[in-house]
Amino acid sequence: MNRSVLKTRKDVVSAIIRAYPGGRAQAAAHLALELKKFDNHAYENNNARPLNEVQLRQLEATAGTTFLPEFIASLYGGIFVKVADVDVLDNVELYTMSMVASAKRGAVDLEIAKALADGSISQAEAEEIIRAHEAHMSARHTEVLSAIALHRARSGVAA
Repeated sequence: MNRSVLKTRKDVVSAIIRAYPGGRAQAAAHLALELKKFDNHAYENNNARPLNEVQLRQLEATAGTTFLPEFIASLYGGIFVKVADVDVLDNVELYTMSMVASAKRGAVDLEIAKALADGSISQAEAEEIIRAHEAHMSARHTEVLSAIALHRARSGVAA
């Protein structure tokens, strides 16, 4: 996935709605809101309160996105690391995580190589390198946590 962390909460809400299967109409139905009311809350029109974090989380769970936690982590200078569900984790999933992390590392190296083609790294190129690096670090950290969780010694279980 090649995307930048969004800059504002409104950008996050818009991205979630764009990613939602069926778009605005289905997102509104999922939250049991009339479309006009949903639009007012989503886009903060007519002095409507914005959609709250619980509502956004519900939409993201269905859409399979992580825009909101990525945005919040970026506000604090951090990165979002998804914690895998240990109950469904297996060695095949761990291998897949490893491949994803490796691909993201390759993306970092590719961005650096592209930036250095002219002999220097511009501000925009530096931002793209950092974005790719953060995506790699997040994927790698998820992989490491998952490996530990999957293979952690459990009391009462023979090795």
